[in-house]
Parts: sequence; structure tokens; C-alpha cells
Amino acid sequence: MPFLTSLTVAFAIAFAFSAFIYVDYFALPHITAVETLLALFSYYGLLAAPRRTVLQAGFLIGLFWFYWIGFSFRYYGMPWAMPLMTLLFGLVYLLYFGVLALSEQPLIRALLLFGLTFVAPMGFNWMVPELPLLHSYLGVEKWQFALILFALAAVAAFRSPLRFGALLFVAFAYAPAYTPPPPPPLKIKLAATAVPQELKWEKAHQVPTILGNFARIDDAAAEGYDLIILPESVFPLFLNKAPELIDELKARSEKIAIVTGALLFEDGNNYNVTYFFHKGQMQVAKKMVLVPFGEYIPLPKWMGGWVNEVVFDGASDYLAADHPTDFLIGGTLFRNAVCYEATTEALFTGDPNYMIAISNNAWFTPSIEPTLQRLLMTYYARRHHTRIFHCANAAGTGVIE
Repeated sequence: MPFLTSLTVAFAIAFAFSAFIYVDYFALPHITAVETLLALFSYYGLLAAPRRTVLQAGFLIGLFWFYWIGFSFRYYGMPWAMPLMTLLFGLVYLLYFGVLALSEQPLIRALLLFGLTFVAPMGFNWMVPELPLLHSYLGVEKWQFALILFALAAVAAFRSPLRFGALLFVAFAYAPAYTPPPPPPLKIKLAATAVPQELKWEKAHQVPTILGNFARIDDAAAEGYDLIILPESVFPLFLNKAPELIDELKARSEKIAIVTGALLFEDGNNYNVTYFFHKGQMQVAKKMVLVPFGEYIPLPKWMGGWVNEVVFDGASDYLAADHPTDFLIGGTLFRNAVCYEATTEALFTGDPNYMIAISNNAWFTPSIEPTLQRLLMTYYARRHHTRIFHCANAAGTGVIE
């Protein structure tokens, strides 16, 4: 296949694999039949295309999904690194999907692609090959994805006209309309904010930010809400070292339960946490799953130390808890999640009915990052029958089910 023809086919595969993200981002209607066909076409292409085409498609998928990954380097004084990070993630997913190019046999590729659903390059798990099925007629459970792959692989592997009969097995992956858990018996306020990342940690901006937070809490209490949820690190400080602020929040929690993000400094260690204030009491939920390269360096110690010094000015890694935390509010149990955590399997242990998730998406806006985050949350919410109350700075706030 000529290079340009191969690249065109690769673009079609990558586009079909990624279209659902951009439909959501541009608030276009999700047409279930179209998204089902696009997902099936993309999987068939990855199973049947020539090796070079698969490598090209993997690179393009990396760009379509993660072009935004280097945007945070603006805030570390390294804007020149942004295009390099985009290129790097293209290459990472060229290698990720390039595993399929180890064989020309569609059935072997199906096995390899299914295996990739358990692989998270550099600890970053936002590439979920089942995700294009989210708004399709088909389910996103592992067994359903396996059934789809092997049905498509059979069509690609054999030459008999009877091979199309294998597509009948796709029907067994059909997923009926999803029914979310009922809403909790609480009136909940999601108090989104829009603080630019370049101002978020500025000392001059700290007092207006704090006053704005208290105003949102007071307004929600006056409007009769039972619970207000504020975004990740909306109090841009180590809150446990500000006892006067804690006293103010405890006092307000006599009227309304408060969930808010801030930092915690304890025993010489930094934590990215959620603070919960209720009836004059305070509870702290430490983050269990940290963001690779954002809150810890997933590299060998010698290399991680160099990256930490060069990129993050020697800031120490955050520490993580060893188990998730639940909050009991008005007799209802909520699982706590901070940003990236709400897109990981570990936080859904026990299939919680309700989850409170808080995020700061200002690092990556404007981009598809909040959209992809919401789609991933929807994927886990449906698999675990969980209703997520997500409050974010910059973009992404909403109830996910």
C-alpha cells in the first residue's frame, strides 16, 4: 500500500476511534447507530490493516486523544515543551497500538488488543480501548469487548462468505438502556469556579478566592441546599495550617455540609485532599491514586529525581492514602475522589452508589481534557452503577451517571 494511501486509511481508523470525544466536546448529538458503526470500523481497521497503517493509526490516535497533555508546561515556564509532549504521546501510542503490528493474523491481534485494555503506559490509564462504545448500542464490559473483537477478527481472518455470520455474535454484546441509581435524598449544590491556573496560587489572588468560596457557601445555605461541593484545591493553601479558616468552615457546616478541596501538610509530607465539614466537625480524605508526572514521577529513582529537579523545581511528590474514603451525609454514603481518581478502577471498589469527585481542569483548558475526563467517569459510573457529583474549576462540572 503506498504511503499516502496507508496514511489516509490510518487517519480514517483514528478518526473513527476518536470521533465520540469530539462529538461530546462540540455538544453535537450522539447518534447511536453512527457511533456504533464508527467504533466497529475502527476496531476492524486495527485488526485487519497492514502493519504500517496500524503504526500510523496509533500515532494519530495518540494525538487525537492526548494533544493537550503538555499544556500544563505553560505554568512551569516551559511553553517550548508543549509540542514535544504532544509528539511524545503520539509516539507512546504508536508503540502501544504498535503491539498489534507484531502479527498480521487478525485473531492474534484481537487477543493483543484485548490485552491492551489492561495496560496503562507510564501509569496513565486514560487510554481505554472500549471507550468508543460508550454511546453505541453495545456494552463496555470486558466480556462484551472481547466478543466484539473476536467476531470482527473472524470476519477479517477467513475468506468464506460464511465468515460474515460471525457478526451475529456482536448482537450478544448489545447493552440495553442504562438505568442509573436514583438520586440521593439531598439537595446538592455543585459550586463550579473559573480561576485561571496562572492566578490560582498567586498570593495576591488568595484572599479574593477565599472570600468567594465563603460567599458561595453562604448563598447555598441561604437557598436551602443540604450540601455544597467545591472544586479541587479551591482553597489554594495548606488548610490544616489555617485554623481560623477551619473554624469558619466548621461554623458554616452547622447549616450546610461542605466538601472542598485543599492541601494538607502532615508529618513533613504533602497531600492533595478533600476536607469535609458537617455539623461542626471536620474529616479529611487523602487522595489514593496520584496523577503520573503531576503528583508523582513514575520513573526509576535516579531518572525521576532529575525530572523532578528540572521540571518541577525540586518539589517533593505528594503522598497517597492506601484506601478510599467515604463520607456519610444525611444518612447517605458518598465515595470521595479527587480528579484523576474518579477515572480509575480502584476508586469504585465495592460499587458505591454515589461518588463526590472534585477537579481542577484549568491546567489543560481550553482542550478536550475535561470532555475526555467526563467520558471516562461515565464509563466507570455505568460499569459500577454509580452516580457521580463532579465539581471542577474551569470546566467539567455536572452530575455523571
